[in-house]
Amino acid sequence: MPSTNSTQALWALVDCNNFYASCERLFRPDLLGKPVVVLSNNDGCIVARSNEAKALGIGMGEPEFKVRDLLKRHSVAVFSSNYALYADISNRVMLTLESLVPEVEQYSIDEAFVPLSGSLAVNADDIAWSMRNRVRQWTGILVSVGVGTTRTLAKVAGELAKKGTGVHRLDAVSPETEQTLAAMPVSDIWGIGRRSVEKLQLRSIRTAKQLRDADAGMIKKLLSVTGLHTAMELRGIPCIEHTSTPAPRRTMVSSRSFGERVTEKEHLAEALAMHATLAGERLRREKLEAGGIAVHIRTARHGQGPFYDTTAEVAFSSPTANTRQLIKAARNGLDSIFSPGFLYAKAGIMLYDLAERDRQQGSLLDFAAPDAQKGKDKKLMAALDAVNQRFGRGTVRFGAEGGVDAPWRMKHSRRSPRYTTAWEDLPIVGGTRP
Repeated sequence: MPSTNSTQALWALVDCNNFYASCERLFRPDLLGKPVVVLSNNDGCIVARSNEAKALGIGMGEPEFKVRDLLKRHSVAVFSSNYALYADISNRVMLTLESLVPEVEQYSIDEAFVPLSGSLAVNADDIAWSMRNRVRQWTGILVSVGVGTTRTLAKVAGELAKKGTGVHRLDAVSPETEQTLAAMPVSDIWGIGRRSVEKLQLRSIRTAKQLRDADAGMIKKLLSVTGLHTAMELRGIPCIEHTSTPAPRRTMVSSRSFGERVTEKEHLAEALAMHATLAGERLRREKLEAGGIAVHIRTARHGQGPFYDTTAEVAFSSPTANTRQLIKAARNGLDSIFSPGFLYAKAGIMLYDLAERDRQQGSLLDFAAPDAQKGKDKKLMAALDAVNQRFGRGTVRFGAEGGVDAPWRMKHSRRSPRYTTAWEDLPIVGGTRP
């Protein structure tokens, strides 16, 4: 057996299979083996499919109304997006992985990279199977695990794992690697976008193998250093660095389409207040403050009526994470840009000039507000966050957000219960809820 010190470090890519659909099945065992799809915001397009739904020819991103007859004909279970459930199950998956390995680098809601070095690399196959089995046992979610010498090769191995036993290891140099990369279109390579594909195809580079073997200088000139890193990773040379101190966030966006068209100014104000509330919670959670807010409203890009799309910016006299101030500024921005007679389809806010709360430059204007009042505001926001964190988001809300059944709110008529995050949605075994 090779020594621990000389063993090459590896990467594992843990990918939850058909994640949204799998989450919906957790509390619905009757759906095992049956086709399941999940819809996007406002129940518009299909954003997740079980393997059984894929086998029916249902495409990703397909508008629901176009395949409605197919869904009914094959008794496909259709769900609205249940983001509270998906986020909670994702967190449980990541915590489960952390019980097995010292470091987990979450890449998305359903994917994580796991660095394997030393004894972990020596026993990489066993570790991969342990991660797959424990996640399935502890959370009910089935994952695929791809192992490679770089993140990019681990991604490729992950796709092979999905089609095989659930765990696959791909070495940088092997007959299997040669065959796999020769058959893989460049469009399927992690990190290669549509424009890059077009540039590569003009140079007759159509497969992952051709990209890997291409001249480094030419690739750098064609796709910049990012594309060169991808090519080098396909050769088994790690180039994509991970840092534990990511670049600080400079903006924060909260925006969403309406469940139905909106004409009333007050309805727009309610939607913007809701977005300001969500953004305020995130600011305080990340210990940030905003220097200003941009308010955006628009009509549908295609459809009935004239098009209207505009934005207003409101700067704060001093940085803030106080939801009341965010809501007031959003309303002021709306007042300056609202025009009657339009069918508004979307509204949102963007907070900008974000900075860490404890590293803000002082302002003489801060002395205008009594210390007692600033202290009360911070305590109020802390209490609000504590209540909503314990009892569920929206337990205590600002009146400016409007009612929960407002017509502008997102459609989710087929949303499953929030089994793991809302007391009122807990499953009942026998009897009735007290």
